[in-house]
Amino acid sequence: MLLCLLPLLCKAQLMACRGFVKGGYDFWLYLPDDYSTSEKKPLVLFLHGKSLSGHNLNLVRNYGCVDAVSRGRKIDAVIVAPQTSGAWQPAKVMEVIDWVKKNYTVDMDRFYVIGMSMGGYGTLDFAAAYPDKVAAAMALCGGATETELCGLNELPLWIIHGTADTAVPVGCSDRVVEAMAVCGDTTRLIYGRFKGVNHTRLARVFYLEETYDWLFAHRLTDSLRSVDRNVEITAETLNDAFADLTRSNQVKVIDAKNPNQAEHQYYVVKKGDTLSSIAVEQGTTVSILCQLNHIKKTTPLKVGKKIRIK
Repeated sequence: MLLCLLPLLCKAQLMACRGFVKGGYDFWLYLPDDYSTSEKKPLVLFLHGKSLSGHNLNLVRNYGCVDAVSRGRKIDAVIVAPQTSGAWQPAKVMEVIDWVKKNYTVDMDRFYVIGMSMGGYGTLDFAAAYPDKVAAAMALCGGATETELCGLNELPLWIIHGTADTAVPVGCSDRVVEAMAVCGDTTRLIYGRFKGVNHTRLARVFYLEETYDWLFAHRLTDSLRSVDRNVEITAETLNDAFADLTRSNQVKVIDAKNPNQAEHQYYVVKKGDTLSSIAVEQGTTVSILCQLNHIKKTTPLKVGKKIRIK
């Protein structure tokens, strides 16, 4: 039996699930500490941006919810993080959710969606298509490709966009908000228009405790489905996104089809990276990186190249 299908009581695990949804997306599945079939956990869907697209599932761990738990952010929920090679398709995303719902003990009254950039587009398209399925959604520096957006008015929604974003201009979110206003009542919407904030800085939202406090404050069973306005996230809040995080909460990373074999972990080299900076960020040492990648401390790093970190 595949580990992805086992009812288990476990320490936190992150499983690479490839080929589980026929013709659909591959995905990461995170099980929190003490997951068991006797207690329904919230379900969080993370949709990545264009830079993590493709067929290398390890890219999806470079930022977002699954990286947040690896850095020590406590998220007491099942997290599913699919990978796409093109624009997100809501129906295909729902196929993954249906699979998880069938095989895991999750509380679909506490099903949340969050995404950034292209994943922000995916979040808004998905929430607009399934407003009766999503308890709350948060879209970062995205927009929408769907023409019918009135469904967004039916659920608690937080849109955040920086005015200094040159990758996805803030006007993309403005147009979504304008379309929602045409539909009618927008009292379930929070729109954070962060002055002077650029595109990449909003990735810090995934690491904030406030993000998950806000999401988990909502349920599908709430009588009015009103939005919680007691949680505050501002441009200044982002400064402290990593302040309380350590890598002491390392999760076990495995291949779901080969549960006894650890999933190798990789990092994609970015401009300005050095072996020292990567080692510090990933909680390892330069010597270990050299051993894993059969390189020397003086070996130049090429931007875009994958290096093994575990």
